Amino acid sequence: MRRRTDGTLPTQGRQPAGQAADAVFERELAAAVSRGELVVHYQPVLSLPSRRCTAVEALVRWVHPRHGLLLPDAFIPVAERTGAIAAIGSFVLRRSCADAATWRDTHPGSPLALHVNISALQLHDDRLGADVSACLAEFDVPPNQLVLEVTQATAASSPATIGRLGELAALGVVIAIDDVGTDSSALTTLASVPVQIVKIDRSIVAGSTENCLDRAVTAEVVTRAAAMGLRTIAAGVERADQQEYLESIGAGAAQGYLYQRPAPADEFGAWLDQHLSGLPTLVPDEAVILAFAPRTGR
Repeated sequence: MRRRTDGTLPTQGRQPAGQAADAVFERELAAAVSRGELVVHYQPVLSLPSRRCTAVEALVRWVHPRHGLLLPDAFIPVAERTGAIAAIGSFVLRRSCADAATWRDTHPGSPLALHVNISALQLHDDRLGADVSACLAEFDVPPNQLVLEVTQATAASSPATIGRLGELAALGVVIAIDDVGTDSSALTTLASVPVQIVKIDRSIVAGSTENCLDRAVTAEVVTRAAAMGLRTIAAGVERADQQEYLESIGAGAAQGYLYQRPAPADEFGAWLDQHLSGLPTLVPDEAVILAFAPRTGR
């Protein structure tokens, strides 16, 4: 579980400052999973141009007893430093797989891919593959409907990391590279990584309709990804003009406030019920194609 900044909520807090406070915060974080203080919020990923939700990203939150609802930036760096990331990552994987199973049962004709973030430290854990395999079996998750997201910097950081990603891909799960940004040529360094999806960084998407450089980079990422046979998702889409531009350059899918803010499982489930109401059912392969297949129209 790496840090994410998706979804700012009114009650968000910050990590307390000071050495003594840091020590208390670390102890509280170590106990957060067992105390039931961690929750998972969900944000949909919609296919372009159909606007159909065919995937959802799991985003962890900490309901701190004093500081309120904390976003990942407030505690994931601490979790990575102290080792608490292992328990947090395991919790998010299991919780989100369980929730996804509920939505799959409720909407059997509308397969929903589940995106879960994986940190560099988790990739170094020899138990990760077994944990993923166990969740797939326990919650009857089709492997190609579980998407594990890692940052671009992490993906090609070492032969060991590439090897671990290969082991995960061998389970049938999908590997996605997140935070792809200004250096689109860096995608070529991923040739040895079993990646299938590229997520365009929200900072680039934000400027794609206002800044000539961001606009060009966004188009270049989509073009390079398509040439490599990779699917594309644009993160942080907040406005209709951004969506229109992404469609015009052939981006496969989009995610952001324009569609839905991250929400607790029950709220997302209600949103999904309403969203899918009246839409035709799909078989799993159709859902994957609709969500992520590169488009060639310009």
